[in-house]
Formats: sequence, C-alpha cells, structure tokens
Amino acid sequence: MTEVGQAPETLLEVKHLRTSFPTEDGIVHAVDNVSFDVHRGEALALVGESGCGKSVTAMSIMRLVATPGRITGGEIRFKGKNLADIPEREMRNVRGNDIAMVFQEPMTSLNPVFKIGAQVAEAIRIHRKVSKKEAWKQAGEMLELVSIPDPVKRLDDYPHQLSGGMRQRVMIAMALSCDPELLIADEPTTALDVTIQAQIMELLASLQQRLGLAILLITHDLGVVAEFCERVIVMYTGRVVEEASVDDLFANPAHPYTRGLLASLPSVTKAEGAKRLPTIKGMVPSISNLPQGCKFNPRCPDVMEICLGNEPALMDVGAGHTARCYLHGDQPDPERM
Repeated sequence: MTEVGQAPETLLEVKHLRTSFPTEDGIVHAVDNVSFDVHRGEALALVGESGCGKSVTAMSIMRLVATPGRITGGEIRFKGKNLADIPEREMRNVRGNDIAMVFQEPMTSLNPVFKIGAQVAEAIRIHRKVSKKEAWKQAGEMLELVSIPDPVKRLDDYPHQLSGGMRQRVMIAMALSCDPELLIADEPTTALDVTIQAQIMELLASLQQRLGLAILLITHDLGVVAEFCERVIVMYTGRVVEEASVDDLFANPAHPYTRGLLASLPSVTKAEGAKRLPTIKGMVPSISNLPQGCKFNPRCPDVMEICLGNEPALMDVGAGHTARCYLHGDQPDPERM
C-alpha cells in the first residue's frame, strides 16, 4: 500500500481507449476515448448501467474482446508496456501472471466435468513450471487462502457440488494462483444472494490487504463501491462522465447522471411515508444512435441549450475530481468537435 505523503505508483494506464464493433448501422464504439489509471494496491471501481461499456473496457484490458470487436485506438500500459501492441503469445503470459480476471457467473467459467482441483491445478501449471503433484498441493493452498472449508477434500469435488458462493471463491483462487498484481473483478457478486455477496466482498478486501493487490471492480452497485473502493469512475455510453475519490463522489456528485444513480439507492433511514425511490427517466440510448452533444441530455433534469451542440470535455471540479458536464464550464471535448 502507498505510504502517507508518497505519490501512488501507477500500475495500469488506460489512455484514450477505443473498442469498436461493426454493425448493420456501421461501426459503433462500445468504449470511446476512455482514460484512467489504476495505482498499485488500490481498489478502483468502474460504475454504470448495463451497456455503458464497463465490461468491454475490462475485456479490452485483457485483450479478450470477442470477434468481430477489436481495439481501434489508444493504449493500455501495464507497468509501462503497451498491452494493445504486444503479440498474443506474450499477452498470454500477462494474463494470469500479471493481470487476472474474475467473471460474473462462475458456473459458466468452471468446466462441469472436471474436478475443482484439476481446474485450479491446470491454471497453476499453465504459468508455473511445477509437477502435477506440486500443482495439486498448491491448488489446496489456494482454496485455503480463499477460506473454503476443508480445502483438500474440496479438490475432489465437481462444480455442481459447490454453492454459488463457493464456486466464486474457486474462481478467485484460480485468478490469484499465479500471484498477479492486478485483479479485474467483473460483477463478482451478481448471481449471489445478499449475505454471500457481502462475504465475497469481505474476502476480496482481505486478500487485497494481505497480498497488496490492485483491484479493478466492475459493478453497478454503488453500495459495494462505498464499502470497498477508494476511487470511482462513472461511465455512460462508453465514455467516462465522472471520476473522483469515493468520499468526494458520494458527498459532492458533479454529474447529473451520478446524482441520479446515488438518488436511486435504497436507504434504511428514509422516513416512513417517504416517496418512492427516484429513477432516472428514459433509457440508455442505443450505441448506434447516440444523441448529438452530451449523450445524457435526453434524460438530464439540468439540460441546457449548450448540451445539444458539442459534447462537453471532462472538466476539473475539484482536486482529483472531474466531470463531463457543462454545469462546470463551457469547454467542449476537442476530440469530438
């Protein structure tokens, strides 16, 4: 972790990333000019509604974007090396060894016909020159690390014999089996009930502290972000619309979209007889038919005439806090004029 007064060390730099897909309506950009950094040992959240580009951003970092999609612009620098340019063979060494990923639904990621031990051991042997016996031993140690009870016995179980929470722990064990420096967790608690969600997030938090991991958390759950992360990036239609520390974002949300997301959070402190939870009007626009100007303007309660012209730039609204909104200045995005 970064010491007090010491500048954080940047582990991952995403610069002007663009990931595009051909469609019947032409080329669409699921991730459009996205830039952010992940510092060593920190937990950073990417937040937004379904379809905003969070998962495509994560898959782009891992170079796992499904064909015919592809990265069409920008850089993805991990410890200075541009992952967007390196050969696939070299990228395979980065995956697992340096950057690992946990996906939304563990049942689709685990092979139902192989034992848990065999799958964790295989992940270890892909990246480490160890014997089958040693890999099996290390697999047991990894299951113990993620707090699976009776880990040695569980090595002989098949995925269907484990609960959803236990399967997700296995996926985390596989992801961490080669000691990566960055873990990307894509909606890791989506398919789990509330109590198991809390356990998985507590596990990730404890592993982050013990191992010095940097974690990039992809989520739509701002409650999880408040408990777990230090910084947050809000995305909308493939763009970054706000970036801030978690404390600053919750205390002073600067973009109307962020304010809408925060207002829609349920609260146990709401007075009896309070009105229904507010919602953000309308729907996320189709990425192949985006509005002119600010992409949030059809849904925005604060829309102004300037919002309908050029798209706004990301503007400074405080220390380490930016927002893509004309409420904070009249600066258009030079990339989109």
